Amino acid sequence: MVNSQASGAPAAPRSCAGCGGKIADRFLLFSMERYWHTRCLKCSCCQAQLGDIGTTCYSKGGMILCRSDYIRLFGHSGACSACRQSIPANEMVMRAQGNVYHLKCFSCATCRNRLMPGDRFHYINGTIFCEHDRPGTALLNSHLAPLQSSSVIPDQKVC
Repeated sequence: MVNSQASGAPAAPRSCAGCGGKIADRFLLFSMERYWHTRCLKCSCCQAQLGDIGTTCYSKGGMILCRSDYIRLFGHSGACSACRQSIPANEMVMRAQGNVYHLKCFSCATCRNRLMPGDRFHYINGTIFCEHDRPGTALLNSHLAPLQSSSVIPDQKVC
């Protein structure tokens, strides 16, 4: 995102990609190969004016996002924590301990059964186990961090 100030020489009026109106303001933004009024380049989720909160913005799945909402929706990498493949913006996801997963990838490490909303699971050192396949107490005491139990709750990538 580039914040530009109109130069001394008059230029042809530019159209705003947000509202379609002519940009006659002293300052304008250039992002995603288009020009914007500073008031029109907003985060699709929180509606923050992106020119006011930083010099970067993110675009994925037709959405324009601030850094916070991009990370909230797509994680730091925008990839599934299990398979490392990209997650499309319109796809539902599962989350555990700040990690994001495709629905098909959110499965038990032992039996490979996919966990569904309402299922109980255990998240141990970044590994997901269903209620039935959780490691035994002896294994937990000797090798792994404390057991964390949670219920699966689907998380949609919508604001």
